[in-house]
Amino acid sequence: MSATADTESRLIRPWLELAASRAFGSYQSAIVRIGISLTFLCYLLREIPHRHELWGPDGPWGIDLAERAVANSDGFTVLLWSGSDLWFELAYALAVIASFCMVIGWRTRLMSVLFTVMVVSFQARNQYLIGGGENILRIMAIYLVLTRCAQVWSLDARRRARRGERSVDVTGIGLWVAAGAALVAATVAGHLDRLGWGGALWGLWAVQAVWWLVNRRENGEPRAVADMMANLAHNAVLLIMMAEVCFVYATAGWYKIQGSLWQEGVAVYYSMRLDYFSPWPEISEQLSDNSLMVLLMSYGTVIVQVAFPFTVLNRKVKNVLLGALILEHIGIGILLGLPFFSMAMIAADIVFLPTVFLLALDGRVRGLFRRIPPRRKEPADEPAGEKEPVPEGQPA
Repeated sequence: MSATADTESRLIRPWLELAASRAFGSYQSAIVRIGISLTFLCYLLREIPHRHELWGPDGPWGIDLAERAVANSDGFTVLLWSGSDLWFELAYALAVIASFCMVIGWRTRLMSVLFTVMVVSFQARNQYLIGGGENILRIMAIYLVLTRCAQVWSLDARRRARRGERSVDVTGIGLWVAAGAALVAATVAGHLDRLGWGGALWGLWAVQAVWWLVNRRENGEPRAVADMMANLAHNAVLLIMMAEVCFVYATAGWYKIQGSLWQEGVAVYYSMRLDYFSPWPEISEQLSDNSLMVLLMSYGTVIVQVAFPFTVLNRKVKNVLLGALILEHIGIGILLGLPFFSMAMIAADIVFLPTVFLLALDGRVRGLFRRIPPRRKEPADEPAGEKEPVPEGQPA
C-alpha cells in the first residue's frame, strides 16, 4: 500500500504543483467572460420594450405562478423579493450594469457574482424563456465566478499594472462594504437561507475580505497560499468548462444520430421550413431546395459534434472542427433567427481557441489603435486687434 501511495504521489504531485504555479488560459477565460456577459447584455437591451411582459410583476407569468415554479425547482431569483415596479426596474438596471462591467472587466470579482445572481434570477423568474442558450449562459456565468478571468483584456488588469495590487483601493473597499450591507438587509428580510444561495454569497463576500488582507503584504506564506488556491480553482474550473462544452456536443451529436431525420440527412430541411425559425424565408427556401446542400449540412453537423470531443488533444484537427462549429452557430443565428443561442454557444466554444491566435488578435487590435493619429490641438484664436508687443529696437 505504501509503495502504491508513493507512486501515485509522484505522478500527481508534479501536476498539482504546475496547476498551482500560475493561472493557465488567461486569454481564453477573458474572452469567455466578454462573450458570455456581452450575450446577456445584448439580450437585456433587446428586451427593454418587452421587459414588463417577460419578467415584470404585472406580466402574464405572474408572481404567484413564478413563486410556485421557483419553490418546486428550488430556484433563486431576486425579482420576487418585492412586487413593486420600482424594485423590478432597479434589478433590471443592475443586471445591465453588471453585464457591462463584466464586458469591460471592471471590479470583476464583485461583478461576476452580481452578474451570476442576475442571470439566475431572470431565468428563474420566467422558466418558459429558458432554452439551450440560456442553460449554457447560466452554467458559464457560475463558472466565471471561480476563475481569474480579468488578468488580461480588462480594466482591472490595467489598474493593477498602473498602481499595483497592494495599493489602497478606496473604491473596492466601498463596493465591498456596500455588498455586505446588501447581504445583511437581504438576510434580515428572510430572502437568503443559510445553506443555499445565502451561504454561497456570504462565503464569497468573506473570501474577498481575506484576499484583500493577504494582498496587503509584499511576501509571506498567506499570500503564497492564497495565490496557489486561486490558481488551482481557476485551472480546475477552466478544465470543467472545457469538459462541459465537450459533453454538450457529445450528447447533442449522439441524440441526433438516433433520430430518423438526421439518419436520412433531411433534418436541416425541416428546420429551415418552420415559419417560426425563418427570419429570411427567401434564403431558407433556396438552401432547403438544394438537396445536396441539405445532405451536407445535416451529416456535417452530426459528424462535427460527435467528433469534436475526441479531437481536443489534436491541435490541428481540433482547430478545424472548432472553426466548423463556430460557422455552424453563425448559420443557426442568421438562418434560424436564434442570435443569442448562437452567441452563448460561440462564447463557450472559444475556450478552446489557441493562445497563439488570441495573442495575434490582441496584437492586431493594439496595432489598429496605435495607427489612429492623435487629435491635434488647434491653436487658440488671438483676439482681434491685439498683437504681441514688439521689443524695442526691432522692426514692427
